[in-house]
Amino acid sequence: MATSQGMSGLDLITVTDEISKMLPLWIHKVYLDENRLCIIRLNSKEQGKFTLLIEPGKRLHLIGALPELPQIPPAFAMFLRKYLAGGRVTGIRQQGLQRTVIIDIRKSDQLYHLVIEVYDEGNIILCGEDFTIIQPLSRHRFKDRDVLPGSPYLFPPADVSLISVEEYAAQLAVDDRDIVRSLAVGSFLGGRYAEYACRTVQIDKTTPAREADAARLYDAIRTLLDQVKNTPDPVLTRSGCHPVPAGEEPVRHYDSFNIALAEYYPLSPPVKKIEEKKKVSREERIRLQQEEATRKFARNITRNEELVALLYENYGLVTDTITTLSRASNSRSWQEIADILAKDKTGAGKQVLKVYPAEAAVDLDLGTPVKIFIHETIDQNASRYYEQIKKFRRKLAGAKNAMKREVKHQPVRKAQYLRPKKRWFDRFRWFYTRDQVLVIGGRDAGQNEELIRKYLEGGDTFVHADVHGASVVVVKGKTECWDEVTRFAAAFSGAWRSGFASVDVYAARPDQVSKTAESGEYLSRGSFVVRGERQWFHDVPLEVAIGLAKKPETRIIGGPVSPVMDQSDLFIVLCPGTFEPNDIAKKVVRMLRERLTPDDQKALKFALNTEAVAGFVPPGGSDIRP
Repeated sequence: MATSQGMSGLDLITVTDEISKMLPLWIHKVYLDENRLCIIRLNSKEQGKFTLLIEPGKRLHLIGALPELPQIPPAFAMFLRKYLAGGRVTGIRQQGLQRTVIIDIRKSDQLYHLVIEVYDEGNIILCGEDFTIIQPLSRHRFKDRDVLPGSPYLFPPADVSLISVEEYAAQLAVDDRDIVRSLAVGSFLGGRYAEYACRTVQIDKTTPAREADAARLYDAIRTLLDQVKNTPDPVLTRSGCHPVPAGEEPVRHYDSFNIALAEYYPLSPPVKKIEEKKKVSREERIRLQQEEATRKFARNITRNEELVALLYENYGLVTDTITTLSRASNSRSWQEIADILAKDKTGAGKQVLKVYPAEAAVDLDLGTPVKIFIHETIDQNASRYYEQIKKFRRKLAGAKNAMKREVKHQPVRKAQYLRPKKRWFDRFRWFYTRDQVLVIGGRDAGQNEELIRKYLEGGDTFVHADVHGASVVVVKGKTECWDEVTRFAAAFSGAWRSGFASVDVYAARPDQVSKTAESGEYLSRGSFVVRGERQWFHDVPLEVAIGLAKKPETRIIGGPVSPVMDQSDLFIVLCPGTFEPNDIAKKVVRMLRERLTPDDQKALKFALNTEAVAGFVPPGGSDIRP
């Protein structure tokens, strides 16, 4: 049942089946807004155009009209356009009853899978043919899986729609829930259809799952799944939108569930109206903060006075709790005491809301939670709250005195540029490709060794210039921008020091790269062996761009010309030449400063300096390209 909170697994079965009957479809364009609302425009040779709306974590269905979308698409929308625009949708399916939808798209000789997660926070993930993640909308590291470029996309275990009746019976046999909760959560039916299934087989919904008739329930679930897929009867009721009626009086029937959903949900998520903020002076802001502080201190004083009163109003209960738990702590650990209290629903355990083992304290229910320290008397516990009262009274007096003093006016400072946060790869050479894939390279033999041993992982690509004394380059994920990657590897190699105009570069898989030499041979620090076929890139030109990126964080960036040009506000291009690295770094800093206003020269001094620029200057002589 689709509600304002989102769609269920049963809803998605009907939606995907309706769309499957429209295939083949071709992807025209992909849109994305700041609320992560994704729109895919689809073309059909016989049926015209369709618009697929995807709101990760909530819904997926066709809509009739195109909502208002940003004029400048975000990076992920451009990324999907690059891979999918013009591609043919060959299939759309759901993973069992899980709220995971897979759209299969074939473009040229490549098969891509667009995985949409319609649960929790949701996600949109582009995968390769073998379900290796190319790029997700949101990156995550979970306990049992990683949603990161280069990682395999892992599906959850099979649910009731994909297992046999014997396997389902085995699941119910070890389920401690009642049957309605087991169906709603464990079988992904949701509350309304779980109750509907119970009514169908005439089983009381409070029956323990292990005692329920698994075979009858299994048949009822399979019948329901068949109905929502093959003979849906979309209806709108007071509680939501259903692919089939579930015992509730319909308000309206529809010929298509996608049409019903498009009418049930608003065209786009409601946008909160942002009222124009009244400009407040610094003096007014400080005064408002002071007034709020006095109110806060007064509330804390009142709160602690109430807690002291509750202690003495419940003198007998508090004293008995202290005595009982203090005696128990002499022979049991606080973890054991916490377990005993959790199981006790009639005695002291009913009054104890929370246990703090490290402090030998508990929260006692005295109408409101009151923290009691077990190894202290009731008077000593009250003294703790009296100390808080004194502290907040001092702060209240200080705040009132501060309000009597006049706030001095200070001139408004100009906005400062944001200093960059330190990242793990900042100590290496690095850049981001145009399709937002991180590429890192070693600065010396020690870093080359570290990159191979520590950071070269499955799904990455190893890249190296075909000369002695070159940076080890690691591509962290899948990219189409090999011209940028190879130019990066070529520039930071011995070819630059030798004054070459170009050099050959090769790429290999991580499993081809080894730090183990053949018998009788020796590998020096930073060296490696590459075994097997390599991918070659011939006559790669040598050039490097160094730029200043002001927003969102201000930093010096360096690498191939095209991404540096796109990601920086000012940049200089270097080629092999005559000036030593330190001298060329000073020249680059001077030339970039000359392009800034006097105010920006001062504000950007922390970022634009010789040390930062020198980190991206290749080894050997360089000239500035006109």
